[in-house]
Amino acid sequence: MSNNLIELGGVVILAGGASRRMGTAKAELTLPTNERLLDYHVRHARGLNVPIMIADNERGFSVDDAVLSYTDLPIVHIADYHPTSFKDQSADNNNANHNGGALVAIVSALQALANSTHSDKRRSERASWLMVISCDSLIPAPVLWQKLQRPLSQADDKKVICLADETHLYPLLALYHLGIETDLKAYIDSGQRRVMPFIKPIVQTVPFSKQWQPLTNFNTPEDFKRACLALTDL
Repeated sequence: MSNNLIELGGVVILAGGASRRMGTAKAELTLPTNERLLDYHVRHARGLNVPIMIADNERGFSVDDAVLSYTDLPIVHIADYHPTSFKDQSADNNNANHNGGALVAIVSALQALANSTHSDKRRSERASWLMVISCDSLIPAPVLWQKLQRPLSQADDKKVICLADETHLYPLLALYHLGIETDLKAYIDSGQRRVMPFIKPIVQTVPFSKQWQPLTNFNTPEDFKRACLALTDL
C-alpha cells in the first residue's frame, strides 16, 4: 500500500453503550476539567480535520456549543444500521435504547462516509480509513491516529488496525478500511454481532505501553477515576 493512499476519511465516536456498571452513560461522564467525555473526544477529533460522526444509539447526546464553534467540518449524529430482521426483533422489544452492538454503528459510519457529499471531493476520493473511538477511553483522537497509522504502509492485506496489549485487542480503538463496508454489512445481515470473529482474519495489532492501559476500557466509577489520574501522564 503506497503512502499516497493512506488518508483518514472520518471519525466515529461510539457513545451508545448501556454503561450499567458505570451507572451513567460514559459519554456524559465529567472529567476533572469539568468537560464531558463526549465533548473531550469531539474537541480532539476536530484536530484531524475530517468529518466527525457520533453514534449514540439515538440517545441524542448533545455537543457543547463551544466545541462546535471551532470547526466548519460536519459533526453529525448517525443512527445504527438495522437490517430488516433486526428491526423485526426490535419491534417486540420495549427497550427504546436496544443496543445492537458496535458493528452496527461502524457499518453505519462507513455508509455515511461512502455517501458523503462533503465539499472537498478530492479528499473523499483519497480517503481510505475510518477511525473508531469508543467512549470507554481517554486516548485523544490525534494521538490514536499517530499510533495506528504507523503500520499502514505495510498492511496490504489488513483491513482493521487496532491497539493491543499483552492480553487484549481493542477493536473499538481502531482504523477500519472503507472497503470492508460490504462484507461487514453482509456479516450483520446474517445475524452476527460479535466483533472479534469478524476482524480476526483481517486485523493487524499495534502494541501500546502499559501507561496507556488505565486510559482504556473503563467500566466502573473506580476505573474512570484511575483513567483521569493516568491522563496527566499521556
